[in-house]
Amino acid sequence: MTAPAPDVRPYGDAGVLVEVADVAQAVALHAALRATPPHGLVDLVPAARSVLVRVAPGTDLAAVAAAVATAVRAVRTTAAGQDPGGAGPVVEIPVVYSGEDLDDVARLTGLGAREVVEAHTGQTWTVAFAGFAPGFGYLAGADERLTVPRLRVPRTGVPAGAVGLAGEFSGVYPRPSPGGWQLIGRTDAPLWRPDRDPPALLTPGARVRFVERAA
Repeated sequence: MTAPAPDVRPYGDAGVLVEVADVAQAVALHAALRATPPHGLVDLVPAARSVLVRVAPGTDLAAVAAAVATAVRAVRTTAAGQDPGGAGPVVEIPVVYSGEDLDDVARLTGLGAREVVEAHTGQTWTVAFAGFAPGFGYLAGADERLTVPRLRVPRTGVPAGAVGLAGEFSGVYPRPSPGGWQLIGRTDAPLWRPDRDPPALLTPGARVRFVERAA
């Protein structure tokens, strides 16, 4: 059976948007386009199931779309069922696993609290994309046991450094804000510093290891 054509469409007059099946394909496509950028590339903006390819004005969008479609076809086979790991830098984040939702996550997953911590620290996560707040990275992992729903009623205040799970992602709140993620720990790692280049500690494509730290 012939595979469906990649969903690549113009995005204004200086970009193309490609939609893929899942976060693993989005991570793989982002990595592939960073490694072999199409002509005129200005920026890549990954999301959960898409990648926006921004190019310089006047670039031949048909040629860009063709190059992107070729990359999509390649990652469809390599990303299927694979760990969404990238080749970016590894960032270690120390975590005290004392989050107020840790026991609830253990119940939802069928794991003990200790096993939740071991699953969270026992894999390398990949920053699939960024959003929600400056410095907030959506981290994709391979251990599906940690997939949990968001809170039914979001909290009005989550402290900076809170480490959480929501759906298939993990993340760290860079600053105090409302939020509905299941909180399992906290860190003092500086997620966002305007005087740093880049300001965000976690950028798309980076790999992340959580390291347990005593309280």
